[in-house]
Amino acid sequence: MKKQSKNILLALAGLALLAVGLCLVHKTYLAYLCIGVGCGLFGHGTGELWALHTARTNPEAAKMLEIAQKDERNVAIANCAKGKAFDMMTFLFGALFIAFAAMQVEVPVLLILVSAYLLVQGYAVYWRVRLEKEM
Repeated sequence: MKKQSKNILLALAGLALLAVGLCLVHKTYLAYLCIGVGCGLFGHGTGELWALHTARTNPEAAKMLEIAQKDERNVAIANCAKGKAFDMMTFLFGALFIAFAAMQVEVPVLLILVSAYLLVQGYAVYWRVRLEKEM
């Protein structure tokens, strides 16, 4: 029941943010952020509610889904896909930074993007070092 109320709250908060964003769409750039976050929260909340409802109405399918999600082969495939996507992101963002610099994008915007990129790369290095010590 706790998960259900949390997901209902997320869906309602998403709808509220979406409504606020749509009301402010011609007044400020913050509106687009509200619309994006609102859509994400609404989608996540309703998706989880749908999954809980399906699990309640069909426990056999829920058990099969849980087994499939925890299957070692599926976990390994998902981790490999994430690794490939991360490798592509590393080179893609580097190319984007060069393109933005060539287009003479404002320096503060470029610094924010580079900071986010370096934060992700630093996080990857942190986890690599930590996992190498464990294994």
